[in-house]
Amino acid sequence: MLLAIDCGNTNTVFAIWDGEQFLASWRTSTEWQRTADQYYVWLSTLMRLQGIEAQITDMIVSSTVPRVVFNLRVLADRYFNTRPLVVGKSDCLLPVDVRVDQGTQVGPDRLVNTVAGHDLYGGDLIMVDFGTATTFDVVDTDGAYIGGVIAPGVNLSLEALHQAAAALPHVDISKPQAVIGTNTVTCMQSGVFWGYVGLVREICARIKAERDREMRVISTGGLAPLFQQSEALFDAFEDDLTTHGLTVIHKYNKDNA
Repeated sequence: MLLAIDCGNTNTVFAIWDGEQFLASWRTSTEWQRTADQYYVWLSTLMRLQGIEAQITDMIVSSTVPRVVFNLRVLADRYFNTRPLVVGKSDCLLPVDVRVDQGTQVGPDRLVNTVAGHDLYGGDLIMVDFGTATTFDVVDTDGAYIGGVIAPGVNLSLEALHQAAAALPHVDISKPQAVIGTNTVTCMQSGVFWGYVGLVREICARIKAERDREMRVISTGGLAPLFQQSEALFDAFEDDLTTHGLTVIHKYNKDNA
């Protein structure tokens, strides 16, 4: 049984894979101070509540927060008697090439999304991930990661407005009924929502023009469904894209051990 862990800047997802399907997945806030013992108590309780009794034998981690990895390694060693694969480390093989400037470190989540996208859809993709940052990852015809774009995340932009302008409140993102807001909240929601619709459309159009070919646009991340309903920005939405990519990478390493 594989435990796949996707640790982002804001949230961490734990997913259990039995080789054919995900039996369960859970989300918790990312806190680097959380110990291996705390992880285990939390995880074992949730497994028991859902009636999952199978023993975890393997573990793979993708983390954009390096300080979290140590305690996840301890979790694997102490409670599951296994050595985890960590995406981005030299002993974790990738089934795709990474073609970027020499010395550039690519976020492990972006590499995992590339692997997942290629496995599900083939090549010539733009992967748009609505996380703490909004990232655009470009997948070549053969599945190689060849670069991308990083923009501020939607919630990060709203929080920056709230913190930098004393008169502006904290608001939740939603699709406004009209472009022209008639109060402060709807003005902010319209600016952020339609601003990001424009950002996604323009960046994707420029990537396609630069590549001079048709490319499918795949979205993922917590706010992707909100933007999926607008203007047909995406060809597909994948809720568990990163965890799927982790299972593909794990299998690739097992097959090439």
